[in-house]
Amino acid sequence: MSPRTRYWLMKSEPDAFSIDDLERVGTEPWNGVRNYQARNFMRDGMKVGDGVLFYHSNTKVPGIVGIAKVASEAYPDETQFDPRSDYHDPKATREQPRWFLVDVSFERKLGRTIPLDEIKQHADELGEGFPLVARGNRLSVFPVTAAQWKLLLSLEKR
Repeated sequence: MSPRTRYWLMKSEPDAFSIDDLERVGTEPWNGVRNYQARNFMRDGMKVGDGVLFYHSNTKVPGIVGIAKVASEAYPDETQFDPRSDYHDPKATREQPRWFLVDVSFERKLGRTIPLDEIKQHADELGEGFPLVARGNRLSVFPVTAAQWKLLLSLEKR
């Protein structure tokens, strides 16, 4: 019996790393996450094969643009150890890393972007506290239920 697939939404600014970039490279370490809750989701929750909704944030039309898969177990984010990196953490050591990441692999681009404005119209169906539509939520990585995954992907065809 295989373990149950989990689902996630992962945000990236397209100028930094877009769905086109992921398509080009195939698989990429999801580095630079510096929020403890998001880190814990990657470190403790994600398993190889989990589904990922790829979301473009901080852009003219933010929204879900593609699907990816978790391609590795969590491991230390190398950028925390590099003093030249924007993501350097002077308190992190190789013996006690603070930041972890997973590799993410490209599955497909959506036929169209599912814009945040449209997602907000389904807030009731997505359930109270869905992080993407919750006020003040800045999480870049968070879990999505199977029902939310199905609902969000159904919007692609509309």
